[in-house]
Amino acid sequence: MNFVRSFLFALIFYPGTFLYCVMALLVAPFGRAPLRSIVHGWSLFHYWLVHNVLRIRFEWDGEVPEGSFLVAVKHHAMVEAVDTLRFAKTPIVVMKKELVDLPFWGWVTRIYGVIGVDRKAGASALRDMMKRARKAQAAGRPIVIFPEGTRVPKGATPRLRSGFIGLYRMLKMPVVPIAHDSAYVWPKGFVKKAGTIRFKVGDTLPPGLSREEIEREVHEAINVYARET
Repeated sequence: MNFVRSFLFALIFYPGTFLYCVMALLVAPFGRAPLRSIVHGWSLFHYWLVHNVLRIRFEWDGEVPEGSFLVAVKHHAMVEAVDTLRFAKTPIVVMKKELVDLPFWGWVTRIYGVIGVDRKAGASALRDMMKRARKAQAAGRPIVIFPEGTRVPKGATPRLRSGFIGLYRMLKMPVVPIAHDSAYVWPKGFVKKAGTIRFKVGDTLPPGLSREEIEREVHEAINVYARET
């Protein structure tokens, strides 16, 4: 049944995503508000399919606060990346540049507001990320970042990337760390498993901590479930 559900999810989600992209491009000339409604509608569409087709439930421990925060999320799979648009409420998402450059979907993300990072560009990529992040901060939008830099397998707890530390230092924003265990039901590959994804919102961390302190606190908070393995 997991294969059948995964097949139905792909059959509906990817054509549906294309249609949402077309709608977003059509409303883009009319301002950001209609575009954001389409993007958030797409996130709710994804959530509905995950809930009703894949039979995956979300269980939350804590709430994500609204406002200008740096939201540091553990990254195992696509599911939490898409759902940030729902639970973080109009965020700017830091993602790899390859995704931002995709046809249709990439165009929509650029209009909506994302920070595309070229991980091979070094210091120039960090400067560009800071410039875009300051604009998001000025607009009062949360900034979602996956501080480990990329998706990691179940149980992996790599060190945090320098991009997260750079944003924290330069923007002086409080950090909301979020742990989850999506890797159990959304492993790498085509087949997803029915089950429950647990999310845990950690204590909000203030700006101004030392590099050692913020790395330790965020690393510990986002790996609550990883340590269970």
